[in-house]
Parts: sequence; C-alpha cells; structure tokens
Amino acid sequence: MASNYASLVKEAVQLLDKFRASRQCLDDFTEDAMKDLQRKFILDVVSGCVEQKKLLDVVINTFFGQHVKSVSRGERSQFVVICYLATFLLDDLGLQCFSSIVKSLDIKKMHMFLGFFFSNLTTWIQDEWNNIYDAAFVEKQWIGPLLRWRPEIDILMDQLAVKISQGNLLKKAATKTTEPQEFALTEPKPRPLPMPELIPQQKKCKPVSISYKKSFTLRIFHLLYEANIKQFRCGNPQKSEHTKAVSYPIKLNNAAILRKEALYKRWVEEEVQRIERLVQGERDPSSFLQWQKEMREKDLQEQLPKIERRHLEACISEQEAALARKRIMERNQKAAQLKKEETAQLMQRYAEKRLQEEKEIKDLVQQVADGHKNSKAAKEKLQKLKQSIVKEVSEQNQELLRQALEEAEAEMSRKFEVIREIHCIESLPRMKFKKFDDTDTVGHELLGEMSLYETKERLAHLKNKQQAEQEEKRKLILEEKQKQKQQLMEKLDAINFHSSVLAQATAIRSGKWQTKILKRRNELIQQVVAQDETVLALKKMLEEKKQERQKLKQTESKSLNTHSHIKQLLHWQSFKASL
Repeated sequence: MASNYASLVKEAVQLLDKFRASRQCLDDFTEDAMKDLQRKFILDVVSGCVEQKKLLDVVINTFFGQHVKSVSRGERSQFVVICYLATFLLDDLGLQCFSSIVKSLDIKKMHMFLGFFFSNLTTWIQDEWNNIYDAAFVEKQWIGPLLRWRPEIDILMDQLAVKISQGNLLKKAATKTTEPQEFALTEPKPRPLPMPELIPQQKKCKPVSISYKKSFTLRIFHLLYEANIKQFRCGNPQKSEHTKAVSYPIKLNNAAILRKEALYKRWVEEEVQRIERLVQGERDPSSFLQWQKEMREKDLQEQLPKIERRHLEACISEQEAALARKRIMERNQKAAQLKKEETAQLMQRYAEKRLQEEKEIKDLVQQVADGHKNSKAAKEKLQKLKQSIVKEVSEQNQELLRQALEEAEAEMSRKFEVIREIHCIESLPRMKFKKFDDTDTVGHELLGEMSLYETKERLAHLKNKQQAEQEEKRKLILEEKQKQKQQLMEKLDAINFHSSVLAQATAIRSGKWQTKILKRRNELIQQVVAQDETVLALKKMLEEKKQERQKLKQTESKSLNTHSHIKQLLHWQSFKASL
C-alpha cells in the first residue's frame, strides 16, 4: 500500500506540472484526468495543491530563495505535493505511508526540505499564514497537528540522514577497460633495387699542337702590349664637344615682359625719390658704410687665426686617418691570406674524400650491372614477342578504320555538294531599283517646303558666309596681337639697354672694390699667420705627416715592383717548361 502511494504521488507531481491555472479550469482539468477510481487520490492531491496555492507558496518560494544552487525549478511541483501532504493529509496517510513517499523521492532534497519546513514552522511560516487566514484557525487546524507529529518527523529525518551518509560511503565498482590488440597485417614485400644508370665514358682528346701554342702566346703578348698603351686613354682632361656647356637664350612671354616693365618703373621711381631726398638735404650713408667696412675688417682679422687653425687641424686628422686605414688594410690582408690557406687545405681534403667515395660507388654499380645482364636479355626477348602480337592486331584495326573513314568521307562530300548548290541559289542577286529626284518636293503643300537640292544650296551659302565672317575676325585679332607684341618688344629693348648700362657701371665699381678687398685680406692673413705660434706648429706637424705618408707610398711601390717582377719570372719559367 505504501509503495502504491509513492507511485501515485509521482503521478500527481507529473499532473501538477501539466496544469496551468491561467489557461485551464480546475474542474475541467480534473474531469479530463478522472478515468478510474485509482486516480481519486491523485486528483484530490492535485486539486488540494491548486486550492491551497497561496498557503503553500509562502513556504516553497522562501525555500527556493534560500536554496537556489541545490534545487532546480523543475522540482517545484514535487516540493509542493510534499508540503501539502505534510500539512493537510498527514493524519489520514500516517507516518508509514508518508515516510515511504518521502523515501521514494530524492532523499537528500527531502531531508533538506523537511528540516527547513519544521524548523521554521512556529516562526515566520505561522506569521505568514496568519496574514492569510485567522490565527486561531491556523493554530488549531495546521500548526497544532504538525507539532504533534514533530517527534516522528525527527525520527524520519534521522533515518534519511543515515541513508545519506551511507550513500556517500559507497564506491563505484571498477569498470573493465578495453585492452587493445594488434592488427594482423601482412608484411609488405621489399622493393627491388632500381637499375643503375650507365656511367658515360669520356673520349680522349687530341693534344694541342706546338704551332698553336706559339701563335697563342704571340697573340697574348700583343694584347698585353695594347692594353698597357691604352690604359690611360680615359684620363683625357680636355672636354669633348658634347660635354661643353651651351648657353641658350631665354624666351620671355608677355606676362614676364610686363612684369619686368613694372619692376623697371618701380626702380626708376625709387631712384627719383632718392635723388629728391638728397636734394632736400638728406644725409649720405657713406660714413655709415665706411664704419661698417672697418668693423667687418676687424671681425675678419679676429676670425682668421681660428679659421687657419681649424684648416690645419682638419688636414692633420685627414693624414692620420689615412695612415690608420693603411695599417688596418695591411692587417686585414694578412688575416685574409691565412684564411685562404686554411680553406685551400680543407678543400683539398674534401676533394680527396669525394674521389674515394666516387670510386667506391663506381665499383658497386659495375657489380650490380653485371648481375642484371641476364635478366635484361630475357625481358627484351619477351618484349619483342609482345610487340609482334600488338603489331598484327593494330594492322587489322587500321584496315577496318580505313574502310569506315572512306565511307564517311563519301557521305560528307555528298552533303557538301548539296549545301554548295543551296548557297549558289541563295547568292543570286535580287534586282531592286527605286528612282529618286532631289529637285522635287515631298508634296505636303507647306509654305516653306523645299526640295533636297534647294536645301543643300542654301546651307552651302550660309556656310560660306560664316567662313568669311570668321576670316575677318581672325585678321583683326592677328593685327591687334602684332601691335601688342611690337610694343612689348620695344619696352623690353629699352629695359635691357638700361640694365646693361647699369650693370657695366656697377661691374666697374665692384671690380675695383673687390681687388682692394682681396689684397687687404691676403695681407692680413699673412700677418696673422706669421704672428700665431700654434698655426706654425700645426703647419710643421702637417708637413711631418705628409712626409711619413710619402715614405709609406714609396715603400709600397717598391714592394709591388719586386713582387710583380718575381711573378713575371715565375710565369715565364712555367711557360717555358710547358713548351
């Protein structure tokens, strides 16, 4: 009986999940669900849960709010049914049926819910129920009976706690794992060795004749002689006609000429104003210019020693840098020579090793080739037999194909002949002729109606008239342009003449002035250099550096000459030995 109640409670939970108060009526829902007497308990539970929804929601909503992580929303109906049974039907069911119902569900969650419900029964749950119903009614009908069942419920909760602890101690049995087995695969056959490639044997070359050697040496000496003669041909200091600078006249446009005229007018006005100011009593700036000139000479006299000193220091540093570069170059050449010798030795060893390996490979290839000669002859014989069979079959096929091709060609030629006849018939010309008179009108009887010939004549007359007008306009425009050009050229000639005269005058004045300045400057430089001791010391140092560098160059040239002489002697000796 207890197990039957447990199954009925599960069905009631499912039925309560299906019920929607907003869409369905309770009576209709119960009538649809009532089919046999066994479902009376389920319908009573579902209808009671729906009727007492406000009372039960007080407990269930708070429970879900406090246990969000451990309880899901899909289990709400389950807790609603248990709360309804504990509150309203516990006296009718008895403890045994109620405990079996609780144990048939999730033990851990039921233990949690019952502990929550009975621990808070006399506190806030009673207060909330008192807000819905009368306090005396709540105390008499629900709180009192539940408190009487409290000891038995505590025993039930202890049993649930024991089961929970036992369930945690149980361990899962070890599952058997699959053991992999190797596949029974057939071993592949070893591949046969490839046929070795035949090594080509080089033909012996004929020795070079003595006459050819002599002619070759004479030609080499002739080329060397020409190269020595023509080696400095590219150093011609004179410029060719192509590289000489050619000055071309600059063509000015109208805007440039007008701009030049405006500048000339402005300059004339300024000059006139300057003369007027001088006439009125303005001072001449010659005294200021004289003072400015003296101050510049003084500044130049102070700066000349510094400039000369810097120049000498730069020359000395240049000589020292050249010497340092020379030393570094010699050191690098020695290191490179050592490196070349080492690499030559390594290359010689590597070449010997490669020759030995190639010799061994040749011997091995020769051995393999000797072993494959017999098999090669048998293969060639079999191949010849197959070729003869294929040749016979191909001859028969060719004969059949030739016959079919002849038939197809005959059919095709017949079709081509028919098509050619059709094309000839279609290509015959069709005579179409329509007489047209361009002097006749269309015949619409309009006021301005004209024939084609008359319209052409009128259009030609208008065209000639327009061309004559355009020619007259063009002639007038050209005459005006010519006049303007003539005026501009006259202005330009006048400006050029005036500017050339002024340039000559200024050149004469500036030439005299520059010669005086240069003489004065040279005298000052000589005086300053003679007086400054540091400059003299730097000059001496520069001379010493130059002499040292010259000595190094002479020693290098001597060593190069001796080296080249030795090299030529060795070359001649080797050449004579070869002859």
